[in-house]
Amino acid sequence: MNVITSQASLAGISEEEWAIRCDLAALYRLIAHHRMTDLIYTHISARLPGPENHFLINDYRRMFHEMRASDLVRIDMDGNIVEPNGGNGKVVNAAGFCIHSAIHMERHDLTCVIHTHTAAGIAVSAQKHGLLPISQHSMKFYNNIGYHGYEGIALDLDERDRLVKDLGPYKAMILRNHGLLACGSTIQEAWLEIYYLERACQAQVAALSGGAELILPPEGVRLHTAKQFNREGREEHQRMVWETCLRQIEGDKPDFRS
Repeated sequence: MNVITSQASLAGISEEEWAIRCDLAALYRLIAHHRMTDLIYTHISARLPGPENHFLINDYRRMFHEMRASDLVRIDMDGNIVEPNGGNGKVVNAAGFCIHSAIHMERHDLTCVIHTHTAAGIAVSAQKHGLLPISQHSMKFYNNIGYHGYEGIALDLDERDRLVKDLGPYKAMILRNHGLLACGSTIQEAWLEIYYLERACQAQVAALSGGAELILPPEGVRLHTAKQFNREGREEHQRMVWETCLRQIEGDKPDFRS
C-alpha cells in the first residue's frame, strides 16, 4: 500500500481526491514560500472530478505555510461542507466561497483558482491604466486579462455573475482596488499564471517608482510575445516547473501530504 492510498483510506476519500488535495496543499505552501500571503485572508481552490461540482478550499483557521492535504475542505456550490466526517469543525471563509464558486460554477474548463492580496497586486489594481506591457512577464497577459471593479468585500452572491462576466474567456483578472485572480486548467498551470502575474506587478511598481520615462515595446512585439507564452502544448513545461518548485517546500513540517 503506497502513501497516497493509505492516507486516502484513513481520510475516507478516494485516491484521486487525495492526490488533488496534496497538490493543492503544496500550492498553498508555494504561495507562502514566495510571500504572496495576507495572513488567512486569501484563498486557493481546486475543482474535484464528478457531476456534483464540488471543490476544495482552505480551512480558514490555517496559515498557508502550514496547510496540509487533510486541512482542505470539500464544499458544494452552496458553500456546504460535504466531507465524510462533516468537516470536524473546519471553517470556510464566506468571501472566498463567493469568488471561487463563481468561477467553478461557470468555467468548467478551469480546475484551480488563486486569489491574492499582495502589495504589488493591490498597487497595480489601483492604477487606472492597469497592467502595462513593460516587462516580459506582463506581456504574457497582453490582451489576455480581465478587470473587475471593486464592490466591497465579496460577500454578496449576486456579484458572482459580474465576476464571471469580467473574467470572460481569460485565465487571469485584476480585481480593482483589491488584488489578483489567476486560474488554470490544472493546479500547475494556475501556479505559473499567478507567479507571472505577481512578478509583472512587482516590476511595474518598481519601474513607476523610478520616475523615468518608460519604454513600451511595439504592438507587434507585444502580440508576438503573448502568443509565445500562450502557445498550445505547454503542459509538459508546466509539470517540469511544478516538480522543480516542489523542492522548495520539501522537508517542511508538517508534511503537506499529511
